[in-house]
Amino acid sequence: MCGITGFFSSNNNFSESDLRCMTQMLYHRGPNADGYFFDGVCGLGHRRLSILDLSEQANQPMHSSNFTIVFNGEVYNFHEIAKDLQLKLRTSSDTEVILEAFIKKGIDFVHELNGMFALAIYDKTKQELYLLRDRIGIKPLYYFWDGKRFAFASELKSLSQLQQEIDQTAIHDFLHLGYIPAPKSIYKNIFKLPAGSWLKISKQGLEIKKYWNLKDKISQNLLTDEIEAKEQLHNLLKSSIKYRLISDVPLGIFLSGGIDSSLVAALAANQSDNKINTFSIGFKESQFNESEFAKKVANHLDTNHHEFIISTAEAKQLIPNLVDIYDEPFADSSAIPTMLVSKLAKEHVTVVLGGDGGDELFFGYGMYEWAQRLSNPFLKTFRQPISNILKQLKANKYQKASDLFNYPDEQNLANHIFSQEQSLFSNQELTNLLNHPLNIEPQNIITDSNRILTAMEKQALFDLEYYLPDELLVKVDRATMQHSLEARVPLLDYRIIEFALNLSPKLKYRNGISKYLLKQILYKYTPKEFFNRPKCGFSIPLVEWLQTDLKYLLDDYLNEKIINNFGIVKYEQVKQMKRQFLAGNSYVYGRLWALIILHQFLIKHESTIT
Repeated sequence: MCGITGFFSSNNNFSESDLRCMTQMLYHRGPNADGYFFDGVCGLGHRRLSILDLSEQANQPMHSSNFTIVFNGEVYNFHEIAKDLQLKLRTSSDTEVILEAFIKKGIDFVHELNGMFALAIYDKTKQELYLLRDRIGIKPLYYFWDGKRFAFASELKSLSQLQQEIDQTAIHDFLHLGYIPAPKSIYKNIFKLPAGSWLKISKQGLEIKKYWNLKDKISQNLLTDEIEAKEQLHNLLKSSIKYRLISDVPLGIFLSGGIDSSLVAALAANQSDNKINTFSIGFKESQFNESEFAKKVANHLDTNHHEFIISTAEAKQLIPNLVDIYDEPFADSSAIPTMLVSKLAKEHVTVVLGGDGGDELFFGYGMYEWAQRLSNPFLKTFRQPISNILKQLKANKYQKASDLFNYPDEQNLANHIFSQEQSLFSNQELTNLLNHPLNIEPQNIITDSNRILTAMEKQALFDLEYYLPDELLVKVDRATMQHSLEARVPLLDYRIIEFALNLSPKLKYRNGISKYLLKQILYKYTPKEFFNRPKCGFSIPLVEWLQTDLKYLLDDYLNEKIINNFGIVKYEQVKQMKRQFLAGNSYVYGRLWALIILHQFLIKHESTIT
């Protein structure tokens, strides 16, 4: 795991000093070594966190023939690739295999890679620079392009000095979704390279191409046989986790006590030659404390278990740093416990495995049930009257349900369900809230696949396309790398993704049981009764904290002076929301949190809004 930076310009727009400055801003991603390449046209910088082949020979940039590479991530099947291509290697690192495979096969070599990666390869002879990002977007890759200058980096902080103007459309997206979806970033002219894509920059210009697409992996036929499906999935999971146990440094598991992380821990413990380390985090507020469940699983699996119980005090210390760590507005408050558990884990290991991806692939979220509910023809027809009736009821759950029924049209349904499940602003609310409302196109959803998709499948695909790469994986990457910790996600092996895309929905959600097939495999390793409880999720008691210890955030960031100074939203609307929240209407807490994060970012950056 590392941090990479670089640039390409034939007009001497960048210097070697610029390259060093950009790279050093990523020190936290790779404290073990740094390296640079500069030939006047292209610059490549690297910060290394040593995981495989700890020798200096494996440092980057790495050179072979007329090619140079910088690489962030891990390619787990590099031994097989090296054998297939009969490569003669100097190191035992995956970086060298990737570079030699590119030299032998060209850009199509990317289809051979199984792993998480963001990388840049420069052809010195042709003066062409290639960037590549893994299929589902586990590893981040940003680039700046204004038509003349091109630069890239693992994190926005290395590029933000190139552009200070804020994109107003990104603010709209953030308030609606809680994150900024690719290809946008908060800044104009700085973009996220979409997952499953490669980019080529040369003197002829910029080219971007998708090499892997979710839509293309949806087949006409579904796997419906439960016995066959269970065997296939079990074998894929074991293979994926075996790959991700490869490491030359200590390794552990993030264990929440939920289905996904428990399954990863169980399979890792089953396949590891050594006793595995597990890490969990809990809260003093018992309603949100799942650490006891994690401890039960850890005891059953006989792991070296470590837990950390946090309070409001620890959370308060992190809140001012969120915008510096995430570089743009980011509203997922579970970033706080993720950073704290990462700090704990780093005291013992350098690599962790997590359970991300299970909910999106196997229907683990409540929003999928809402998608199914709202596809009912009767409810579609009468959604507005139903919404109006529910709005008259005082309980928070009815207010939230009212908002869910109040969607404008089918095209906006997926992002509407998501935003309301996250307690964020609907597009209609943003029209009333923003001083300068925008007509933003909804995120694209797959409508013309090889087979007719169910409502649940469509909602899950929305999450796989946007929520997972642009929010959940961003959260984990920044939180872990802030502490120089590598996070691996075995459930997002592309073979498992492609399997799940074509698994019968009835084997994902059956008789009210979500993640049905995953659970059948988990119960081979752990007692079923460990998991007979409602899904909690890795969240913090934000509602309670905002009403008590963190109430100062409402005053510090959402007062009339600050709101009117930036002029993005109408103060009267914010004032009304604050009054509702403090009176007990807690369902608006997500909206207020997003506004706090947005104005915290604007105060710190004092950027120009266009």
